[in-house]
Amino acid sequence: QLARGASSHGWWHDYSDVMPAWFESYVGLEEAAVSIRTYEMQFVPGLLQTEDYARAVTLLGHDGEPSEEIEQRVALRMGRQALLTGPHPTHLWAVLDEAALRRPAGRPGVMRRQLQQILQAAERPNVTIQVIPFSAGAHAAAGGPFSILRFAERDLPDVVYLEQLTSALYLDKRETVDHYMAVMERLCLEATPA
Repeated sequence: QLARGASSHGWWHDYSDVMPAWFESYVGLEEAAVSIRTYEMQFVPGLLQTEDYARAVTLLGHDGEPSEEIEQRVALRMGRQALLTGPHPTHLWAVLDEAALRRPAGRPGVMRRQLQQILQAAERPNVTIQVIPFSAGAHAAAGGPFSILRFAERDLPDVVYLEQLTSALYLDKRETVDHYMAVMERLCLEATPA
């Protein structure tokens, strides 16, 4: 019910022609969250991406689409980043697998600017970034990326978001969320300090 209500006419509604309904729900939840904890293993999280990196990643899944649609998708991703810099910024705690930092996306120079963007974001008081180095070996979240969203209202449960190629799962049962939170805590302990 929270996911359905989250997609009701926010700023992101203008992008509904290029955004699937399952992702529109996530953007609404993201906008309402006071904190987002995320683990990424292949890509830099969307909230930290530069335009060029976002464009390169978008083209991976939407190659052959008109350039106007690609640019709309990139603009949506850039618009989402405003929640990190507004008057009441959301706290983002991102744990990245080293592979996400080493796998280049786009033409030469894109990754250099992307790494600079990550360093600049890490200077914000509401952004925490950790990296799980290859040397840490296998870890509890090797199954895939996930995000945990927390809301200011105590009666709203935390939500775990799992994105797939053509859909997403929203999990809010307390025992499931607790399991993902425990995995996130282990990841933070295994990762390099912020």
